[in-house]
Amino acid sequence: MLDSLTGAIILGLLYAFMALGVYITFRILDFPDLTVDGSFTTGAGITAILISHGYSPLLATLAGFLGGMAAGACTGLLHTKGKINGLLSGILMMIALYSINMRIMGKPNISLLGVDTVVSSLTNPWAMIAVMAVVVFIIKLLLDGFFHTDLGLALRATGDNARMIRSLGANTDSTKMIGISLSNGLVALSGSLIAQQTGFADISMGIGMIVIGLASVIIGEAILGARTIFFATLAAVVGSILYRIVVAFALRAEWLKLETSDLKLITALIVIIALVVPTTRRAWKQRNMAKRRTSELTASLAGASSKRGGSL
Repeated sequence: MLDSLTGAIILGLLYAFMALGVYITFRILDFPDLTVDGSFTTGAGITAILISHGYSPLLATLAGFLGGMAAGACTGLLHTKGKINGLLSGILMMIALYSINMRIMGKPNISLLGVDTVVSSLTNPWAMIAVMAVVVFIIKLLLDGFFHTDLGLALRATGDNARMIRSLGANTDSTKMIGISLSNGLVALSGSLIAQQTGFADISMGIGMIVIGLASVIIGEAILGARTIFFATLAAVVGSILYRIVVAFALRAEWLKLETSDLKLITALIVIIALVVPTTRRAWKQRNMAKRRTSELTASLAGASSKRGGSL
């Protein structure tokens, strides 16, 4: 059980980069970006092919990050310059990336077993957790700092009210492209690290990543909230770790009789619960508040009526 817990925390930290990327498009830009399913594999494929050809793992990881940014920039161009619907832009780029990723990798699967990677030296799971936690927190703080710059504030304002920020002279097309590029760069970085940690890159490893990213963001926000940028990005990281822990325990629960092939079903159920529970709780609070106000109003009217009757 302890091995499952440590493994889930490690995966949660590696997927935290993807959760941060999804947070940028989903919450900051309010942009339904499905490029994630393709750019995740792009980062993994570029990194795997470079490492297998003898390049430095750090250089390969950086190249994977830049490859994801390029994919995001293409989606941004389709949406801003091509005037294509945001959802459709992401779908088109996701489809195109399947063929592009196959061209990059040359074959459906690339093995990284027996070669040096950025995580191969971290054989102790607790050491890897400590190192990855520091790296994730540094990236999170850098993102927080970026969102408080003039460009970051313009990016946040674009998601809140694009028409208003355009009236103030900001170029919303540029801010959208920067946000989508940065988002997919972080997603590709996550794919790069996952490929190095698992020891392979596969052409289909990105399928369903957008749902996992959304689940992480929603779970984190349900627990920590999103009062400020600091807590919002922290919620994405915490949500990624909690999601992996929930999945690990669900797969190990014998009474559920779940198999690895049920992972997508588990993910969908987690997202459904994370979406339904807060909404139901909010509606229940509003209903109770309305009932309390109605009873208070009825009591006050009854009191006023009794006073008038007494005066008569």
